[in-house]
Amino acid sequence: MGSRCFNFHKNVSNFAKTLNHARTPHVVHKKLLPTLGCRAFSISSFKYIERRPDSPRLTESYYHVTSESHLQGITVGNLLQETVEKFPDRECLVFCDGNHRRTFAQFMDDVDNLAAGLLQLGLKKGDRVGIWGPNTLEWVTTQFATARMGAILVNVNPAYQTHEMEYALRLVGCKALVASASYKTQNYYDMIREVAPDIEHTQPGHLSCKTLPDLKTIIMISDEHFHGTYKFQDVMSAGGPREVAKVHNLQKQFQFDDAINIQFTSGTTGHPKGATLSHHNIVNNAYLIGNRLGYDDGEDRICCQVPLYHCFGMVAGVMCMATHGATNIFPITGYDPEATVKCLQNENCTAIYGTPTMFIDVCSKLDSMDVTFPTLKKGIMAGSPCPSEVINRTDQLLGTTMQIAYGSTETSPVTSLSFRDDPPEKRLATVGSTLPHTENKLVDPEGKIVPVNEPGEIMSRGYCVMLKYWGNEEQTAASIDESGWYRTGDIGQMDEDGYIKVIGRIKDMIIRGGENVYPTEVEDFIHTHPKVDDVQVIGLPDKRLGEEIGAWIKLKQGEFATEQEIRDFCKGNISHFKIPKYIKFVEEYPITVTRKVQKFVMRKEYAKELGLE
Repeated sequence: MGSRCFNFHKNVSNFAKTLNHARTPHVVHKKLLPTLGCRAFSISSFKYIERRPDSPRLTESYYHVTSESHLQGITVGNLLQETVEKFPDRECLVFCDGNHRRTFAQFMDDVDNLAAGLLQLGLKKGDRVGIWGPNTLEWVTTQFATARMGAILVNVNPAYQTHEMEYALRLVGCKALVASASYKTQNYYDMIREVAPDIEHTQPGHLSCKTLPDLKTIIMISDEHFHGTYKFQDVMSAGGPREVAKVHNLQKQFQFDDAINIQFTSGTTGHPKGATLSHHNIVNNAYLIGNRLGYDDGEDRICCQVPLYHCFGMVAGVMCMATHGATNIFPITGYDPEATVKCLQNENCTAIYGTPTMFIDVCSKLDSMDVTFPTLKKGIMAGSPCPSEVINRTDQLLGTTMQIAYGSTETSPVTSLSFRDDPPEKRLATVGSTLPHTENKLVDPEGKIVPVNEPGEIMSRGYCVMLKYWGNEEQTAASIDESGWYRTGDIGQMDEDGYIKVIGRIKDMIIRGGENVYPTEVEDFIHTHPKVDDVQVIGLPDKRLGEEIGAWIKLKQGEFATEQEIRDFCKGNISHFKIPKYIKFVEEYPITVTRKVQKFVMRKEYAKELGLE
């Protein structure tokens, strides 16, 4: 008995050392247990890292992934409580701008105090509470406090102008709004006052506004007092022990299929739609993202330079804090590549999130610096097409093995994510493989599944698909078919192993003289030019061909190129009809707060500039 026990511990120790020194992910799998002399075990030094499945060779573009990890049937509030009990003294949040830090136990106190204060103000289960502002500690506290007291958090884009904010709050019937005092050029109180001028003469909690009849309470994140509003800190202290106890008792009443969050999407092409997500949606998406990245009890520290109002920051970021005990570190309230570099230097980050544009900016900063980041190993690049040149450069300068994610707000958001040990042709050229408990398929315009390696619209189904677009049954039905498939509007190709390559948006596809041109394909090639830092390809009107190819190119610092040089680089390497006719060298692109390029703005501006309208 003693000998078997000794051998077991020796085998466990040796196996743990193998895992800890391995450069690529390994998995503790049931087939390995006999080598440890046992049938089951639990030891904190072992990571759960999802295995890349041994999939059959596909002939049609449909892939469904199962997993040994089960979906989690738990609400956000109960999940946070469980994680706090595991890691009470671990740092969970760091906001470098102001050096605000919280352990899990401290954060839990903040969350329940705010939840109690919201109850004291008369808010209740199902009420919509908006949050409007950049990345702050108060933003994350509001996210979890609303979950703990049963309200539905409404993410308001910090870049929204007055009429956009008014439309969003009216659409979902917001009863309360938590807002920063200002951000960049935005003065949020002045914008609220434009919509509700009587706020200066109103008692807090009794707002009266004709266009926003449901909105009664404004809570300002500021030390300054604004007429007709509550201070955030005053709300946190408004509830007493009785209200805090009520918050704890309420957890038994909530179900994981309840709506928890509304995020606005597609506002660049029309009125924004309110994608409504459940506890089940975002808890499990974060859980499965964390598994594939290898987050565990090993104290991962995520440099989160993406905005919280977006699914990327809110789910892949701070929800991974709740599901895996990961620490989230925010370099600055907004976005600044210099602040990101300082964060990586000072905070021992193990992972980093960002869009391709963000990583291009960070790498440009690092070009002139002699720094390394010894703890940084992994991260997610997502939000827009990720050229292989950008991925390679990021890995070289940051020391990462970047993983590429794909999805949409309506799918909570990630449906596909690469593995860190994927072969280069998979990791650099695709958006990875389908996440567990999710189905992906590619279909032709008639809805039929296409053969592998043929283009088709990407559709997703599973736990991750949103509940609905709030207050818009028609749009919901147009986006989710009767079988539960969500139509992404993206064109992709699936290979025999189930890996997906995104070619572009259906609406972005260029039809030049009857030939389909996918902007991503042209962008990927031009990115290989040694002088090119970034490129965006668009379709422009043409009387003879219908559309022509246009490209906006950002060159690397100190470089010079001509239009003809770019065209000559393309000749003989890509089809003649894909070579841009119009080329413009630029310093910046029109972008959203999430650093996504607004191609519709580019098309409009460039067509006008060229006289093609």
